Amino acid sequence: MLSLLLLAVCASQAHAALFESPTSELLNTTYDIIIIGAGAGGAVMANRLTEDAGTRVLLIEAGGSDFMNLNISVPGLSSTLTHSKFDWNITTTPQIGLNNRTVAYPRGFVLGGSTATNQMIFCRGTKDDWNRFANVSGDDGWSWEKLIPFIVKVDNMTAPTDGHNTTGQFNPAIHNNSGVVDISVPGVSLAIDQRGLNASQELSSEFPFNLDYNSGNTVGFSWTQSTIHNGHRVTSATSYLAQAFNRSNLDILVNTRVTKLVPVGKVSGKPDLRGVQFAQFANGTVHTLHAAKEVILSAGSVKSPHILMLSGIGDSKHLKSFNITPLVDLPVIGKNLQDHVFLGNPWLVNANFTLDDVHRNATLSAEQLELWKVNGSGFLGLPPTNQFNWLRTNSSVFSSLNTTDPSAGPTSANFELIISDNFASKRVALPATGRFLSIVSNLISPTSRGNISLASADPFDLPLVNPNLLGTDVDLAIMRSAVRAARSFIAAPAWADYVVSEFGAFGEAQTDEELNAYIRDQSDTVDHPIGTIPLGLGSKGALESDLTLKGTVGLRVVDASAFPFIPSGHTQGPTYILAERAAALVRASLSQRPHGV
Repeated sequence: MLSLLLLAVCASQAHAALFESPTSELLNTTYDIIIIGAGAGGAVMANRLTEDAGTRVLLIEAGGSDFMNLNISVPGLSSTLTHSKFDWNITTTPQIGLNNRTVAYPRGFVLGGSTATNQMIFCRGTKDDWNRFANVSGDDGWSWEKLIPFIVKVDNMTAPTDGHNTTGQFNPAIHNNSGVVDISVPGVSLAIDQRGLNASQELSSEFPFNLDYNSGNTVGFSWTQSTIHNGHRVTSATSYLAQAFNRSNLDILVNTRVTKLVPVGKVSGKPDLRGVQFAQFANGTVHTLHAAKEVILSAGSVKSPHILMLSGIGDSKHLKSFNITPLVDLPVIGKNLQDHVFLGNPWLVNANFTLDDVHRNATLSAEQLELWKVNGSGFLGLPPTNQFNWLRTNSSVFSSLNTTDPSAGPTSANFELIISDNFASKRVALPATGRFLSIVSNLISPTSRGNISLASADPFDLPLVNPNLLGTDVDLAIMRSAVRAARSFIAAPAWADYVVSEFGAFGEAQTDEELNAYIRDQSDTVDHPIGTIPLGLGSKGALESDLTLKGTVGLRVVDASAFPFIPSGHTQGPTYILAERAAALVRASLSQRPHGV
């Protein structure tokens, strides 16, 4: 169904048109720009390009339009979205680093894409992350300093839901209050918050307080910043698209999959890929539209390379094995997949209440939902964590393995410790009794590289997804150091009368060998795939520095697949920032072209 917001906007005199199917009106319209995918990248592009009233844009989304669904809007219900109608329902190939287990690989399937299904943490990335992107691409425009104008275009720092004094929780001087995406610090205080602060003070040399991890330097203990406003999830649909809905030069087509890109000719010997084929059902009618100026591929790190391979762009040997005629031989397509690794580490605690009570007690959960419906308050309006640590692994770990630090530099963490007021695991169900504190260790700077490959030439078959989680000894060593750091943090005096004991398999893993077995058995994905169509010079890069696809004309890629290295932070923020600069690059390019070209 259509959201109330969309219906309200579309009641105005000038508005975007939303199509549930390809009508004759849509098929007979000439679009300057066709955008594929309505996640962070695609929504930014749709918004910024339609600011020019003379540019007509079509946005095609595979999922539906129900982006204001209750399960999406309530932050505390985010766990219900995996394997729902809002998920592509991808499962990985067996992961060697996880004892050959397969894991669910959630990707958003609705207007808003994965911003509608993620855990809402907002990170910009670090100075070293962006400067490394600039170096790899040969374009200083991707450096931290040059990106600051685009960073603040995203950023709209808002008051927390409960209106508390936020002094000491972030640095207002580095934030904007007129950007597009509403961001806030946690809107409900938890009993463990003060203990976390005290532990940071007691162990300040190891866990130094960092007033604002979005300063460009993440390292230390910080309060989280999340895409939550008044207790409601903020997505690219409720932010960027909500603004663009007011413009008559935007059309949105949902419930429609792009099956391939088709050349409309050649320019200087390169295929001009401004043709887009799409259908709503397997074996259904296939339609084709040609963009007058550009196609923007923003289908995400899984689907963007999938669409390119179906179009004959990728490793020619792989394509030929599925009887797909190669159009452009770009072996790097799909080959640079990187992701963060999730591991929940639980302690049994001496507490009268933790968020486990909400998760376990249906009556209490229903009461909290009713409270949320009134004004967004209560525990269901919280992000998954109020506080976290971003930390670097001791250099001796890397020297012992005869390797170098894989992070982008000293402002970037090797791992993250997420402090959770509940039992946090993707492998083990919440125990029937007991209250818990978890420190989720997140491998932030992995060395493992995976891939996306074809399962068949049928565009309605999902591709094979192999993130190669914990695929190297280096990654395993970083995770061991992360678990030990979590134990050091909980050993602070601040937790002495609160923590009872380590719980379950976590408590049994003490030696390196035991930790290795525990980590491999209990780890999962953090759902941050990137890098499958990377920026970069030479054969390691699929994209030029302006995000145009090498060997082609008329096509850019604007999503997390463009990152050559995974940002040392949660990925929605960097994707918004990347898209803001991409939009400026496209608009500058369009303004330089002769009329009608």
